[in-house]
Amino acid sequence: MSFFEIQGSSPLSGQIRIHGSKNAVLPMMAATILHRGTTVLTNVPRILDVFWMIGILKTLGCQVWFEEDVLTIDASVITSSVIPRHLAEKMRSSIIFLGPLLGRCKNASLWYPGGCSIGSRPIDLHGEVLRAMGAEIQEDGEHLDVTAKRLSGCEFSFRFASVGATENAIMSAVSAEGKTILNNVAREPEIRDLCRMLVKMGARIYGIGSSKLIIEGNSQLHNSSFRVPPDRIVAATYLSAVTVCSGRIQLYEVPVYDLKAVIAVLQKCGCRFRMRRGCLDAWCYQRPRAVPYTKTQIYPGFPTDVQSLLMTVLSKAEGVSVIEETIFEARFHTALQLQRMGADIQINNSCAQIQGVALLHGADVTAMDLRGGAALTIAGVSAEGKTIVRAVEHVFRGYENLEKDLAAIGANIILKQ
Repeated sequence: MSFFEIQGSSPLSGQIRIHGSKNAVLPMMAATILHRGTTVLTNVPRILDVFWMIGILKTLGCQVWFEEDVLTIDASVITSSVIPRHLAEKMRSSIIFLGPLLGRCKNASLWYPGGCSIGSRPIDLHGEVLRAMGAEIQEDGEHLDVTAKRLSGCEFSFRFASVGATENAIMSAVSAEGKTILNNVAREPEIRDLCRMLVKMGARIYGIGSSKLIIEGNSQLHNSSFRVPPDRIVAATYLSAVTVCSGRIQLYEVPVYDLKAVIAVLQKCGCRFRMRRGCLDAWCYQRPRAVPYTKTQIYPGFPTDVQSLLMTVLSKAEGVSVIEETIFEARFHTALQLQRMGADIQINNSCAQIQGVALLHGADVTAMDLRGGAALTIAGVSAEGKTIVRAVEHVFRGYENLEKDLAAIGANIILKQ
């Protein structure tokens, strides 16, 4: 098993270019099978989740080429609508093939998806909207079989603005007959970017960026290319790092607009920001300040994906902070690992109370999920002494070169086997 070895307590200084977004590219890859032709995606991150998605696409019959950051997918021929168990169980995002496969093949079969251990993520919302469009779903607790002799446009209101269910609904609606109206959709930037890609492919989608989408079905799709936007959570990782470690860094290709909620909270911690010459300049030369209360919310609120990163920052803040987690109930697993480094964190149901300490100390800790692994890594960079972060395979799911990027801005970190 791979691990990071970190000699901590280094101020940060330097530049990083933010790579393409994991949460944006995965649904885009699934959407390519809606078109009986070729789609080219650029600025694609070379992360584990992308390679696992490539494996699924090849299993379905697609031809795929991945050179540097250019991903070419030829979906002219689909030979199967079954996603194998060993691939479905690797990643939660395998569920987003339901909509495209229904649109293209009128059936889909997959095992319940896996991914990070951050809590239960029921897929009932996916089933509700697909049934509303005419799908029939059979499940036995481990396996899903979805069929639709005919997908028909409908009006549907989500009882919760689920990102994955919204993505599946959009991709199904593109191939459905008639008009689909989706209310209370998720508004995360990744939804916006998926819609923009589909429009470039020839889909007719209106209301992009709002909580209501109107989709005209049976669009004639064509070959296209699309650039994957930069990863807002990766950017938030390095902004959190400079806040907790101190120093000054410059980030290039940063989706600043999509980071408003994160930047607002880190400003309260004492970090300062300035956009200049195409980069985001961020600096912090003091111990972070406590933030009395932060609540994770759906976009445009504070993202759950940044919660564990913020917890690391607040663990060294001056004063008492509270984080309420409203999206994933098991995302406080990272707190137990931070406690091993000296953090004073008390968990009470969905809230974490954090009494900041002046110093964290190096320890042997284990990543339990993708973002938690990144949070423990920056905690190690900020801590006194040596830290070992194990199970960093979780981190590779969403970061191209976390350790190399951190080393480039002054961290003493090495990937070891």
